[in-house]
Amino acid sequence: MLPVRRQRRHHAAVRTRGAIIDIGSNSIRLVVYAGPTRIPTIMYNEKVLAGLGRGLAENGRISDESMALARPALARFAALCREMEVDDLRCVATAAVRDAENGGEFLDIAKALGLKVELLSGEDEAVAAGHGVLAAIPDADGIVGDLGGGSLELARVHDGEVHERASFPLGVLRIGKLRAKGKRTLEKRVSKMIGDAGWKHAGAGRPLYMVGGSWRALARLDMHLNQYPLPVIHGYRMDRDAIERLRRTIAHISKGRLRDIPNLSSGRIATLSEAGALLSVLMDQLRIDEVLVSAFGLREGLFHQGLDPEERDRDPLLVMAHEEARTLGRFPDHGDLLHDWIAPLFGEEQDRYLRLRHAACLLADVGWRANPEFRAERGLEVALHGNWVAIDGWGRALLAQALFTAFGGGMSSPEPLVQLAPDDDLERAKKWGLAIRLGQRWSGGVAGPLERSRLAGDDTMLSLNIGKADRDLYSDTVERRHKALAAAMNREARLSGL
Repeated sequence: MLPVRRQRRHHAAVRTRGAIIDIGSNSIRLVVYAGPTRIPTIMYNEKVLAGLGRGLAENGRISDESMALARPALARFAALCREMEVDDLRCVATAAVRDAENGGEFLDIAKALGLKVELLSGEDEAVAAGHGVLAAIPDADGIVGDLGGGSLELARVHDGEVHERASFPLGVLRIGKLRAKGKRTLEKRVSKMIGDAGWKHAGAGRPLYMVGGSWRALARLDMHLNQYPLPVIHGYRMDRDAIERLRRTIAHISKGRLRDIPNLSSGRIATLSEAGALLSVLMDQLRIDEVLVSAFGLREGLFHQGLDPEERDRDPLLVMAHEEARTLGRFPDHGDLLHDWIAPLFGEEQDRYLRLRHAACLLADVGWRANPEFRAERGLEVALHGNWVAIDGWGRALLAQALFTAFGGGMSSPEPLVQLAPDDDLERAKKWGLAIRLGQRWSGGVAGPLERSRLAGDDTMLSLNIGKADRDLYSDTVERRHKALAAAMNREARLSGL
């Protein structure tokens, strides 16, 4: 359970514009970040599938073709960083450059373009991947598996820290050659490597957090086959049976049909079979029954490693919601005040509910620019499709229901909410939405009326306690919203304190 961090009226630190050029075995990617240091926002993202690790399994070298693809990509990325006035650029290289016989030649190319490349060790990669998962899933407790083109990194994470880690030469671009040697060659090789490193059954009873484009492509395929109602991959879960079904599907489905699947990268189709085969064997060796997808990995982990403990301890969902409110809302810190104001009605809710209610309050003003006829739909879109982390489909559904109701959508639960969360939880979120809706109308979105009034409830009454000076604020519209909330909670509305 993710603990609730108290983050009232104190926003996270903001980073200057930073960027990472990630030189992987399969792709070279530029990501430019800005915003809160705890959970920086991606401003720009571009990749080139250079396949630097493709030749390693053949002759231990980066091929001339891959070199030819890499150089203009690096030149463009360096130029873009200059144009975007990036203040902090890190350029890192992983297994392909580290292991290639001609890796030095590649580093010389980068140096000539003005790029200083950090050559990460396998352990560096594992630690960064572990931190990447913790950045997005702070309560992660299990094994992080980062599958790249040239290597597989494992890291044990729990209590917000990265513990044991290991790196293996089992990148997706190397798996095909192993499988070609015989039916059980991959299984035997992985078993020996895992056993020799002391990782046998290390994941028993815990999930595997999957990092890397090839494993994310597997999850995209499963989402498509299961008609999962959200396009958001972060937090998506699969069990052992799902992995085996995927492997059978991949063996029989044409590449043409795979290319028609939305959001499935065409560049990953060729390695789906290898990614699935390795995942199946790894789950057996680690004794893992469930996997979760992490949208964050090495790049985000490099940022997360540099945070001080206080900043790292912040709840990324609430940090992002604060940032969204700061950008799109009208009144600073109004969401925190609103959350304090409605809190007495909901008693000691479990932490998993409390943080979602807080996030809903923070986002309660993000729809004001929308056409009034579509504000409820705007609430759904923000919650369901926003670039949130530390939240799964269930959490998105509750957040969406609260905002849908708060923005005037009423007491219905539109699709796909009923597919993502049980009715009793959606009913709870509707009450949050009605309370938010009352607070917004009562206060006009400003601080004073919230600070001078108090909501309270018992078994029969839902009271709004106000001072005589604020009597004129209690209009017919406020009264209707007061009564609507009271009715939803099976109470009578009462105005007191006059």
